Formats: sequence, structure tokens, C-alpha cells
Amino acid sequence: MSVKDEIAKGQAITLKGHIQYMDDSVVSKTIIDKETGSLTLFAFDAGQGLSEHTAPFDAIVEILDGEAKLNIGGQEITAQAGQIVVMPADVPHSLRAEKKFKMMLSMIRS
Repeated sequence: MSVKDEIAKGQAITLKGHIQYMDDSVVSKTIIDKETGSLTLFAFDAGQGLSEHTAPFDAIVEILDGEAKLNIGGQEITAQAGQIVVMPADVPHSLRAEKKFKMMLSMIRS
């Protein structure tokens, strides 16, 4: 499920409260999408994930809630709330939720 919902500017928000879990689903919410980059929130129910893919730019994953299992270029990484992982451009990566987790994906297109 995908939702586009730019965050009101000039206000403080709690990111992990800005997206909700949905049973057996991955929920995404685009909060900023510009030519130069984007910020997207994700909520993964346990057992859900994103299959292996590549991106032409570095991407930063910030775990907001729970714990994520990422695979970057064949290396498995566990990241928890409060941690970030930089996924390098053009390197195959995937992720999965053994437990529920929320993240923000930051993509800088340059």
C-alpha cells in the first residue's frame, strides 16, 4: 500500500507515528519527492520485505522502530531503531522483517 502525504512544513513530527503497520503488508508513505531526492516512510509487518534490487544512487535507511535484516552485496546486516545503514549505489540489496519494523528511506539523486 502506498500513500503520498507531504508533511506540513514548519512543524515538529514524530516519524514513527506518521505511518502505521498493516497486517501482512508493507506500507509506504512518500513525504517528500523532488527531482533532487526523496524521503519515504515504510512500515513492514513481520514476514514482509523487499526483494533484491539495485538503485543508481546511494540510499540511507534509518530504522525508526523494531529491527530490520538487510542484505547488501551478499552481506547480511541487522539494524535496530536509532541506527542507519547506507546502501551503496549499484549494489544489489534486499531487506526483510523477521519482526515488525518502520524505517525512513532517504534517496539523494546526484
